Amino acid sequence: MTSLALLLTCLLLGVALRRWLPDTAPLVLNRLLVGVFIPALTLLYVAELHFASRLLLPILAPYLVFGCGCAFIWTIGNRLGFDRATLGALLLTGGISSISFVGFPIFEWLYGRAGLEAGILMSQAGTFVICVTFGVGLASWLAAKEPSVRIMLRDMVRFPPFLAFVVALLANGLGYVHPLFVRDLLTKLSSPFTVIALLSVGMQIRFRVPKQHKNALLLGLGYKLLLAPLLVFVVYKLLLGQRGWMPDLCVLGSALGPMNTAAVLATQYNLNPSLAAQMVGLGIPLSFLGIYLIYYLL
Repeated sequence: MTSLALLLTCLLLGVALRRWLPDTAPLVLNRLLVGVFIPALTLLYVAELHFASRLLLPILAPYLVFGCGCAFIWTIGNRLGFDRATLGALLLTGGISSISFVGFPIFEWLYGRAGLEAGILMSQAGTFVICVTFGVGLASWLAAKEPSVRIMLRDMVRFPPFLAFVVALLANGLGYVHPLFVRDLLTKLSSPFTVIALLSVGMQIRFRVPKQHKNALLLGLGYKLLLAPLLVFVVYKLLLGQRGWMPDLCVLGSALGPMNTAAVLATQYNLNPSLAAQMVGLGIPLSFLGIYLIYYLL
């Protein structure tokens, strides 16, 4: 209950602070998240992450959502005549859930400590990896006037969370264990993450939809909030016949609003930043209603 109260309080504070802070405040907070807090979280958790076959469900769900989302949004977006910047913003925000920003407190509230641990795996080995690899590559490719693999790889290597992920993955493979001092340092360094992330999301909440974004938002949010959880439900529950709370958590995770870091990435590459912010600001509050309904139905 404390986690849910923190989530709602921070979102409301973010909305209230928008009146006194400049419009660039969310951008500053997002750069702090990308440059400091997300790398610290990655080093803290991924370096000592232990994988098991039963945990493949939450790890693979984000890849299913992202891959199918890219195919669906690209196909429909091209038919609607969207430009590359609009397609880029929709591909990034429509295909990646806000697991760490919003999902952690919800999973812990619904499923306890086990739910939080599954959420960390879904985030660190799923949505986060997608964002710092496929996401950065896709953003670089769509933003470039003359796309090239060299520029795409260069941008990936320069992205701080990606560097932290590579270092943490190497440490994990070598069997590294954090000394107590390092663990405490990373824990304290990353501890403001949830509050700052939710404040940033609250500052970006907008319920007024600009006319020029109407069709794009219908496409992006229609997939993210409706088709993505339906896809995971059909694959996990009907085709694979999975039972228990773990596949339910995967369905809920797929129904969460767009990942804030994906919107930051779209902004950094000038992929229709206003649309990306609208996807997050509208998608996250709308997803709360969807989460409630899906959890009730499950």
